[in-house]
Amino acid sequence: MKKNRERFCNREREFVYKFKVGSQCLELRVPLKFPVQENASHLHGRLMLLHNLPCFIEKDLKEALSQFIEEESLRDYDREAEAALEAVKSGEVDLHHLASTWAKAYAETTLEHARPEEPSWDEDFADVYHDLIHSPASETLLNLEHNYFVSISELIGERDVELKKLRERQGIEMEKVMQELGKSLTDQDVNTLAAQHFESQQDLENKWSNELKQSTAIQKQEYQEWVIKLHQDLKNPNNSSLSEEIKVQPSQFRESAEANGRVYEEQRKLEESFTIHLGAQLKTMHNLRLLRADMLDFCKHKRNHRSGVKLHRLQTALSLYSTSLCGLVLLVDNRINSYSGIKRDFATVCQECTDFHFPRIEEQLEVVQQVVLYARTQRRSKLKESHDSGSRNGGSDDKTKTADRNYLNILPGEFYITRHSNLSEIHVAFHLCVDDNVKSGNITARDPAIMGLRNILKVCCTHDITTVSIPLLLVHDMSEEMTIPWCLRRAELVFKCVKGFMMEMASWDGGISRTVQFLVPQSISEEMFYQLSNMLPQIFRVSSTLTLTSKH
Repeated sequence: MKKNRERFCNREREFVYKFKVGSQCLELRVPLKFPVQENASHLHGRLMLLHNLPCFIEKDLKEALSQFIEEESLRDYDREAEAALEAVKSGEVDLHHLASTWAKAYAETTLEHARPEEPSWDEDFADVYHDLIHSPASETLLNLEHNYFVSISELIGERDVELKKLRERQGIEMEKVMQELGKSLTDQDVNTLAAQHFESQQDLENKWSNELKQSTAIQKQEYQEWVIKLHQDLKNPNNSSLSEEIKVQPSQFRESAEANGRVYEEQRKLEESFTIHLGAQLKTMHNLRLLRADMLDFCKHKRNHRSGVKLHRLQTALSLYSTSLCGLVLLVDNRINSYSGIKRDFATVCQECTDFHFPRIEEQLEVVQQVVLYARTQRRSKLKESHDSGSRNGGSDDKTKTADRNYLNILPGEFYITRHSNLSEIHVAFHLCVDDNVKSGNITARDPAIMGLRNILKVCCTHDITTVSIPLLLVHDMSEEMTIPWCLRRAELVFKCVKGFMMEMASWDGGISRTVQFLVPQSISEEMFYQLSNMLPQIFRVSSTLTLTSKH
C-alpha cells in the first residue's frame, strides 16, 4: 500500500494556461509537484506577481489553476484506490488485517464508539460530599472538620512555642557574644554564631513543616475514606450502625473548642448594606455592603463555639460545589510566594485547617509559578523579536531590559487564583498584584490595579462567583499619607469604576444578582466610615423603600 502511494506521490505535472493580449497569444507553463501542499490562492498570487501578469486574467487564471489542481489530485486518488484494490485482489495485502485496521480507525474517530471517560477520584468525592453536606450527616461532617482543625491548630501552637523558645535562647547567646566583641571574640565569631542560629531555625522550621504536611495528608486521606464509607452506608437502609456514625456529640465538640486557648480576638465591625438597581432597560438588583473589617476575618475559623459561627461554615460548605461561590481580593506584591506580608498571614490561615478538596496552598502556588514562567518566557521571546526589529529601525530597548529583569514575576494589574474549601466564608482568593503607586493620590481609572479589578469581576461572571469582597481603598492598612481627602477621592474612584464594571456584567452573564462587599481597614475612624457610607448611595442607584399604610 505504501509503495503504491509513493508511486503516485511527488510527481511533477505541468500547468499550462493560454491567454491573449491584443493580437498576441501567450502561454504560461508552471511545473507543480503533487500533492500540492500550498494553498491555491497563495500560489495564484505568487504567479501573478512573479510573471507580472495583467490584472484582467486574474480571475480566470485562479479558476483554471484551482480546477487543474483538483482534477489532477482526483486522478491520483483514483489511481491510488485502483492500485490498492489490485493489491487486495492479488493477495498482496491481507484482507482480514485491512478490515481490522479500518474497524479500529473508525471506532477511534467516531464518538458513538468511543469509550466513556472514567470519572476521576476528585469528581467522585465531590459528588459524594455534595450529597452528604445536604443530608442529615452535614453536622457530623462539620464536627469532624472542626476536630481536625483543632488538632492542626494545637500542632501549630506547639511549633510557635518551640520557635519562640529557640529565638529567645539564641537572642541571649547573641547578647553574650556581643558583650565579648572586641575583647576575646572577633567579627568572624559573631558571623559564625549568626550563621549557626539561622541554620538551627531553618532546621526546626523544616522539621515542623514536614510534620504538618504529613499530618494534613493523613487527615485528608482519613476524611475522604470516611466520607465515602458514610455515603455507601446511607444507601443501605438496613445498616444498623448508621445512626451511630452520624450521631452528633455537641458536648465533645464544645470541649475540644474551648480547650484550645488560641482564640481570635474579634474587633468591632461596622457594616452598612444597600440594595441597588443597575441597567437602563433591563434592571438587575445587586446587594452592596460596606464593612470595616480585616480581609482575613473572612478566612479565619473561630475556635470559640459561639452562635452563628457554625452557620457561616455550613453555608460555605453547602455552596462549595454550586453556582454561588464566594471570592476575596487580596493585594499582593509581584512575587508568587507565601513568605511576607499578607501572603504569609493568608498562608498561615490556610495551613491551620486541612483542605480536603483542593491541593495545599504551597502546591497551588507552585503550579502558578510554572504557568507564569511559561507565559513570561513566551512574552520574552516576542519582545526580543520586536526589539531586534526595533533596533534595526533605531528603536529603544528599555522594555526589553525590563522584561529580561522581571520575567519571573507578575506585573501590576495581573492576578492569580487559589481555590479553598477550608476557609470560613470564601472559596476563591484572587491575588491581585499592586505596586507602591496605589498609595499615591493620582491614580486614574486606567491604573493597572483598577483594570485588574475589572478582569477579576469578569472571572466572577464566567465562573459563578456571586459574592466578592474588594478592598475599597486598594490598601489593607492605613498610613500617614492617607488623609481624609485621599480616602474620599480613592473611594469615589473605586465606587464609580466598580459601578461601570457591574453594568458591563449584564452583557457578560445576562444580568445575575450579585453581592459586592467593599472592605475598609480596621484602623479607619467611624467618622470616615460613615462619610464613605453616605457617598455610596450618591454614586449607585439605591432602591427606595415603600411605606404601606392602611386606609380606614
